[in-house]
Amino acid sequence: MARSRTLGEDFSFVNPVVKYLLFLFNMLFWTISLVMVAIGVYARVMKHAEAAMACLAVDPAILLIVVGALMFLITFCGCIGSLRENICLLQTFSVCLTLVFLLQLVAGVLGFVFSDKARSKVSEIIDSAIIHYRDDLDLQNLIDYGQKQFSCCGGISYKDWSHNMYFNCTLDNPSRERCSVPYSCCLRTTDKVINTMCGHGMQDLEYLAAEEYIYTNGCIDKLVNWIHSNLFLLGGVALGLAIPQSTSGNSLSLPIHMGGTVVQLVELLPVKPRDTGSDLGCCLCGVYTFFL
Repeated sequence: MARSRTLGEDFSFVNPVVKYLLFLFNMLFWTISLVMVAIGVYARVMKHAEAAMACLAVDPAILLIVVGALMFLITFCGCIGSLRENICLLQTFSVCLTLVFLLQLVAGVLGFVFSDKARSKVSEIIDSAIIHYRDDLDLQNLIDYGQKQFSCCGGISYKDWSHNMYFNCTLDNPSRERCSVPYSCCLRTTDKVINTMCGHGMQDLEYLAAEEYIYTNGCIDKLVNWIHSNLFLLGGVALGLAIPQSTSGNSLSLPIHMGGTVVQLVELLPVKPRDTGSDLGCCLCGVYTFFL
């Protein structure tokens, strides 16, 4: 005859330290994801309809909304799953973390192996951003910030700005900014009076003449050089992102694999242990009980 063990209602198969650390960790990123989604939605709503639909592919607001929504869903599963010890939600959270970690690893390997194709893809994205420079104020501020930070102009060179309809050098271009570059391409000076028209007509000049007034090197080369000079910093950041993901996955492995054992022990316990979600058969039960 099997012996039964009397366990209190507060009994848990999960270490309380792991449980609440995982909860706080997910709660932090859950809040961050909500802020990201809110900022992205606000930025989209404040834009004119025509400008908003013109450049969806390079819209920073769309990027914030998508990344924030994915973070919200993943951390939602981890937050509620750890607090309610719901096996289904914890399994979902663990699988999502594993997929994100693998995608980061694959992206890094592919970017290193196929560096030429990655460079070409980045060049296409920058060209698309240059084309829509005047269509989206958020995109315009992002490009200006990048050119100032990296002391660069355009994708490959400053002449890439001819791809924009306002800076195009064709003779039939009626724009006042014809053959010019944005002010963010100009060299920094200590003059008290700022000349915002310093980039006017710079595309008509050769490299040696133009470099006296603006940055002539493209941002792609500057970005590659910055990555090469900060490999240890980027490696540390990547390791810092990978450690929480792998730690969370390992800490979840014990309660997840014990899901079947918990169900078998229920028959031997006179007091049913805290709900693990495996006997409920669905993740929504853990979400429902969280709000009760």
